[in-house]
Order: sequence, then structure tokens, then C-alpha cells
Amino acid sequence: MAKGYKQVRRGLVLQAHPRNASDSEKYSDNSIRFGLTATKKIGNAVIRNRARRRLRALAHEILSAHGQPGYDYVLIGRASTGDRAWESLQTDLRSALKQIHRRKDEKE
Repeated sequence: MAKGYKQVRRGLVLQAHPRNASDSEKYSDNSIRFGLTATKKIGNAVIRNRARRRLRALAHEILSAHGQPGYDYVLIGRASTGDRAWESLQTDLRSALKQIHRRKDEKE
């Protein structure tokens, strides 16, 4: 993510990348796209799938309300994603989003 932003929290890693003009033609600017990943480093298939399910639910809940249109987000699961309290994961994602968009505004 050479031109993107990254924030690491205890429960997850959030990467954000602004969409370029050619991508904006394909997708409406009002869309918020996200991807999920959980590597083998965090555990076996059961643990990875649980982490992805939790990240997916978190993205639908938080990104739809706090994400900015025209951005692509990637949520990366960490070892604690599956066991971390739901409220803590919500706080992690909200604070990461705030920090990313604060940094973006400072660069402009």
C-alpha cells in the first residue's frame, strides 16, 4: 500500500487506500469496499474463519457508518481477533478509522 494508510490495533490491522479516478468510473463514488484476510499465522482454519466472520460483521456495522466513500479498506485479523471482546473490536476499528482519516487530512 504505497499510497495507502495503515493502522495497527490490538484486535486488528486496518489498511485504507483512496480509489483512483479510473476505479471511480467502474464503481460509484458512494461505495465503500472492503476486504478481509486472516493468515495461517493466527491459527488453524477454525480460528481463521471465526476471525473473518467477526471482521465481516464489524465491517458491515462500523464501515457503513464511519467509512469514507471512495476508499478501499482491508481488515487483517490478528491472533486476538477471535477472542477479543466485541466492544473492544468496535473501539479498535473506530479509532483506526479516525486516525487514518486524520492523517489523510493532514497530508492534503
